[in-house]
Amino acid sequence: MDAMLDTEGKETSATHGAYRRLREMILTGELPPGQKLKIEQLRSLLNTGASPVREALSLLTSDMLVERIDQRGFRAAPVSKCNFEEILLLRCNLEETALRASIANADAAWEDRLVLRHHHMKKAGQNGAHDFEDAHKAFHMALLDNSKLPLLLRYCSQLYDLNIRYRYLAAGGSSYKKRDIAAEHHHILDAALDHDADSATKHLIDHYRRTGEYLSSQMDS
Repeated sequence: MDAMLDTEGKETSATHGAYRRLREMILTGELPPGQKLKIEQLRSLLNTGASPVREALSLLTSDMLVERIDQRGFRAAPVSKCNFEEILLLRCNLEETALRASIANADAAWEDRLVLRHHHMKKAGQNGAHDFEDAHKAFHMALLDNSKLPLLLRYCSQLYDLNIRYRYLAAGGSSYKKRDIAAEHHHILDAALDHDADSATKHLIDHYRRTGEYLSSQMDS
């Protein structure tokens, strides 16, 4: 019985490891949009078994980062300007709802968590840390997680991942670098801590739309 549980634990760990690595490769563009994802090639690349790779791809299909192209095949989900604009629209609408609910439920524990997440994000950004994206997402999700709306938070988390994929694909433009993104984050944080829902949501949506305008222009060019 113990041996069976140990085997199941190793398989779960292998699937989780394959999922996280493939997810990162798709989000950063290392596996380009539309690329066919062959089990044997990925198994060799990740140095794991075919079963964990197949299970990881199925999980990524649920995340909308992978598509099934036939009964057994997979590909990295394609991208388009239309898809990006839909993601942006949904993020703005859903996160406004979640942020307003978080502020309505504001308490000292949430405020402390926000300040801590912002500090970690700022420090990771200044140091050029490899985990900056994780810290960035943690801050944005902390703004929303006091909403007490778990299904909404799940959608917001998924939309975040779909959005940063486009950001990686369009990274490097000079106009994006001219923005004071740290100041934008500060404005959102300060308004949330002041329990000013109108100002906080305005700063958040402006933050997303500035990024959205930049990414749309990159796709046009």
